[in-house]
Amino acid sequence: MQYYLRQSSENTEIVDELTKAINGEYSAIHCYEQLANQSPNTEINNRILEIRNDEIRHYQTFSHLYASLTGNQPSPKQTEQCAADFRSGILASFKDEQETVDFYYEIARKTNNPVIREAFTQAAADEQNHAVWFLYFMNRH
Repeated sequence: MQYYLRQSSENTEIVDELTKAINGEYSAIHCYEQLANQSPNTEINNRILEIRNDEIRHYQTFSHLYASLTGNQPSPKQTEQCAADFRSGILASFKDEQETVDFYYEIARKTNNPVIREAFTQAAADEQNHAVWFLYFMNRH
């Protein structure tokens, strides 16, 4: 499905925000793989890998939107360092997920494009769910 938009200030802003979201998801995918490998048990490992799968889905959705808007594939960059140990990783992940919820809802509220709005609204809900899991892990370990 292609939905090129005419060039506008909203378009430029949404492409910049999509780039930031793509880089954030790309970083999370890599860090969550490392975090899963550091997890203290199989239950937590599996949950972190499920969260990582959501991040992969977000990355793919945002990349598709980016390509539809620009005609180009994104060039993702890892913009965040992964934590060195499990406890630090859980704390950093919790904070990052909470900040991402706010960022995604802000994008959803600003855009007039219903496809972009829905993508960011759904991703924000997923990120909030992830934050709850990371909070649970913090309190449990």
